[in-house]
Amino acid sequence: MTGPARSEVSFVVPGDLETRTGGYAYDRRIVAGLRAAGWSVHVHGLDAGFPFPNAAARAHAAATFAAIPDGRFVLADGLAFGALPDDIAPHAARLVIVALVHHPLALETGLTAPEAAALEASERRALGLARAVVVTSRATARELERYAVAPDRIAVVEPGTDPAPIARSTIDVNRSRARDLSLLCVATLTPRKGHALLLDALASGQDSRWRLRCAGSIDRDGDTTARVLDRIRSHGFEGRVDLLGDLDAAGLAVEYDRADLFTLASLYEGYGMAVAEAIAHGLPVVATATGAIADLVGTDAGLVVAPGDVRALAAALRRALGDDDFRARLADGARRARARLPTWEQATARMAAALERARGLAYG
Repeated sequence: MTGPARSEVSFVVPGDLETRTGGYAYDRRIVAGLRAAGWSVHVHGLDAGFPFPNAAARAHAAATFAAIPDGRFVLADGLAFGALPDDIAPHAARLVIVALVHHPLALETGLTAPEAAALEASERRALGLARAVVVTSRATARELERYAVAPDRIAVVEPGTDPAPIARSTIDVNRSRARDLSLLCVATLTPRKGHALLLDALASGQDSRWRLRCAGSIDRDGDTTARVLDRIRSHGFEGRVDLLGDLDAAGLAVEYDRADLFTLASLYEGYGMAVAEAIAHGLPVVATATGAIADLVGTDAGLVVAPGDVRALAAALRRALGDDDFRARLADGARRARARLPTWEQATARMAAALERARGLAYG
């Protein structure tokens, strides 16, 4: 068996690397960052059906791992890795496998109890085959305690955040006093992102000076999109809620610039990259305390409530929407918080260090 190449890594990713979600954005930036740092990165695309692969997808994944040369670093996205313990096992001793866990598979919203139990058991077995595990937040590192992953095998590599211009509305508060406030939510329409909860919270408030703009795919989960559209109709929000679909970087930049407040009602996040991006634009935030969101927002950049608590979310939105001076203070806090955000250069350096450290960890 040959030793691992110091700067060569196979990155195994399910689906299309260009998919517009936070997890895929993280993967893209890590690939680009490692390449810029001198690593040779080979991207291996798997079927998009993970974490529930069919027989053909599983066979393709097994063949992908079998074709990777002995001794090479393998960075495997957890969306696929956690579903493949039997296919990874024959190669665990000959490869330096590092699992990249954005969040445990069993914590996805909308799973049946048997599905969640099966995913947890599968991911526990798969993680036992990895030399090391990279997670994107300290919260996810804590979640892995129940997966029997030794703490010394876990590395936290938080996403970076690109520098961004300050949103115009946070600079000129008087501008927002003369019009409806623009709320921005950036999240794919899936059960976990809590769009229906957000709409319920807005319906229970009394401030009518808002318009909600939701950026994110409306095609990923048709049932969720249908439920959100039904909620918009039942609350009488036609004309006040815009589902924008997927936006490219330029389109998102426009939305961040025009927003007065960023909001996210996720039931679970591994990190919360959209919140970090909002803070990079100096936007005040009303969101749920999941992933790293509470740490990102801190005590002065926004209001954070428990996931799933519609009443608390409604109260936080009512306070932020109804008090221009308070919202301006939160925007000041967001401008201070943006200076604390990690960069992608830092994230890449930490990932490279995690890979190098994995070389010294024994398998099994």
